[in-house]
Amino acid sequence: MAGVNTLEFSDATFDQDVLKSDVPVLVDFWAEWCGPCRQMGPTIDLVAGEYAGKAKVGKLDVDANGGTAMRYNVRGIPTLLLFKGGQVVEQRVGAIGKSDVQKMLDAHI
Repeated sequence: MAGVNTLEFSDATFDQDVLKSDVPVLVDFWAEWCGPCRQMGPTIDLVAGEYAGKAKVGKLDVDANGGTAMRYNVRGIPTLLLFKGGQVVEQRVGAIGKSDVQKMLDAHI
């Protein structure tokens, strides 16, 4: 269950929502069955609220949207990819803390 500011990305809307965005976009590649992914959920929701208006923050379910996960070579989850200007500018694999997520975003806002 995503927070009010946490977006849901999909294969169908990825190019429009992420690659063509005029603000940085943090995408959390996750799956329901992944324990560390579920641990990251509240952190992603908090960051989405704090960065509303400055960046987009959302999740992409790799089970339902395998095409995008394959496109970006996502092999382990959770994987966080930060996009700016349609390009990946930062990447983290594995669960990380809120301060690390904020550092990723702050460097590109």
